[in-house]
Amino acid sequence: MYGVMRARARMWVRRMRAARRDAGMVTSEYAMGLIAAVGFAGLLLKVLTSGQVQAALQGIVEKALHG
Repeated sequence: MYGVMRARARMWVRRMRAARRDAGMVTSEYAMGLIAAVGFAGLLLKVLTSGQVQAALQGIVEKALHG
């Protein structure tokens, strides 16, 4: 009985130590994801505000309204 409890306690300690080691990765992964999302949003904004895309979108809207 004592051996089983001791093994469970060791397993719990290992899990807690592993959780502490990985705790910092969540923040860095979140930051990298945020940087990537902002970069993608900037690229998308640049594409959507270009003259060719605006002309194409305006053509689609005019066709939908008149047709």
